[in-house]
Amino acid sequence: MAEKRIWSRREVLKQTGLISAAGAASAMAPSLQAVAAPLKDAKGAAGKAGQILTKEQVPFTDGDFSDNLYTRIGVRPLINCRGTITAISGSTSLPEVKQAMYNASLYHVRLDEMMEALGAEFGKLSGAEWGIATTGTAAATCLSTVACIAGTDVEKSQALPYIKKKDQVVIPKTSRNPYDIGVRMCGVEMVEFSSPEELREKISERTAMIYILANPKWDDTPMSTKNLAAICREHGVPVFVDAAATELDLPNPHIEAGADLVAYSGGKNMRGPQSSGLLIGKKDLCKAAYFQGAPHHNYGRAMKCSKEEAMGLLAAVRAWRKRDHEAEQTMWMGWAQSIADRMQGLPSVKATVYPATPKGTIDRSPGVRISWDANVVGITGSEMAKLLDEGTPRIVLGGTGTRPDHMESSVAINVYIMTPAEIKIVADTIYQHLKNPPHFENPVVPTGTPAAVAGEWAVTIHYVRGTGEQKFVLKQDGNAVTGDQHGEIYNATMSGSVHANQIALNSVLPVVGYPLPCHFTGKVDGNRMSGTVTLAEYGVAEWEAVRG
Repeated sequence: MAEKRIWSRREVLKQTGLISAAGAASAMAPSLQAVAAPLKDAKGAAGKAGQILTKEQVPFTDGDFSDNLYTRIGVRPLINCRGTITAISGSTSLPEVKQAMYNASLYHVRLDEMMEALGAEFGKLSGAEWGIATTGTAAATCLSTVACIAGTDVEKSQALPYIKKKDQVVIPKTSRNPYDIGVRMCGVEMVEFSSPEELREKISERTAMIYILANPKWDDTPMSTKNLAAICREHGVPVFVDAAATELDLPNPHIEAGADLVAYSGGKNMRGPQSSGLLIGKKDLCKAAYFQGAPHHNYGRAMKCSKEEAMGLLAAVRAWRKRDHEAEQTMWMGWAQSIADRMQGLPSVKATVYPATPKGTIDRSPGVRISWDANVVGITGSEMAKLLDEGTPRIVLGGTGTRPDHMESSVAINVYIMTPAEIKIVADTIYQHLKNPPHFENPVVPTGTPAAVAGEWAVTIHYVRGTGEQKFVLKQDGNAVTGDQHGEIYNATMSGSVHANQIALNSVLPVVGYPLPCHFTGKVDGNRMSGTVTLAEYGVAEWEAVRG
């Protein structure tokens, strides 16, 4: 039997014609010379392996708000007045985080060794036994779930997600939220409960862990983490707390209450790398969570946390321990007050500064709410939000109020990830639009006999990829329309109106933890109608319907 030949990369290149045999040496020489050549600084001094580059060599900012790496690919940056929302790229990382990530990129390390050292550091900084860096809180949730299912048992790990003995996670109904996808993606059953007694009944040999969404409103009730954790401890069930955008307090209130694992976002109020998360708790469980992710070939392999993100997160946690949080709150309150003061003298306009929410709640940011009567001012809150989003510089905030029926309007501004320059820009821009808004017309309501839409309709929704088949059962009383929406999986009630041949219907599909609002608009043509449906953060799709 012929010996199996092992091809080198160089031989593959030769065989494919990318380099010739005769020219191989010369083709490789320049790169070898480049590798061998010592790094020299601006004065010609030879550098050292892993040396931090000189100030002449470090990355620099080569643009401004109107001309930068984003605008050059057709993307408009924005001033973020809404807070650390992932869809608008979260918070602004601290300077020391940026520096740490840059410095980390200059070296290669063994990730297992790095995480071992980080585990101890995170433990000291958080008051826990151990800690690991993850790619966000949802990733920490997934890795924690798998750690509680399989530990570091190699066979059980490799059998996931199809074979597992522990295939249930208990969760308070009040903790259901869109981020518990980190649990659901592991292929486990979510078992809901509403009381401590019900929790006792639903814990079984199949229970891998309990998931609790951090919320201080339950602290003095039977559904507190402390009470639920005591019950779980009786049965040997690990307790996971999703603390996401809450603050990393010392002593840690969740660990003191009995949590075994606690997950935080690294890219929100800690202002670390946006796609980072901090998982702290029992050493063996944290190590099992890391074992289940990259660089290991286990269930969480896709959740790779780079050395840059890990060291950037460490810098953020260290900075969190040094930051003067009371001074920051005072500074932010002052910024909010300066926006409120700018609105003085405008008719019907009231600006109210609100303080940070209590400890333990999400995004403890002070801010200012500006409210007014759009009948007096001439612009609604939703019109203001759209105007600012389309303006230059681009400003993103939330606005309420629509014409002609809801003219009481407002906008809200969370200030804590803004800069003083942005505070002034936002205050001046809103002031000018409230003082001298563009002209807006009330939406035109078609007149004439309303189209008849009562009956059963077979509805097809055309998504970017794929179609959905639904059924509407509608009733009509003049212009008012009510009915039922039968989706592919979820069902909901509908309400809306029809004016002449134009129809508008609203519903909320009862997706557990994250209800999905649907807004259908379109035109009626006898036994057919069609239009578009707005699906909140999921965008817009086209729909058509035929009456049976």
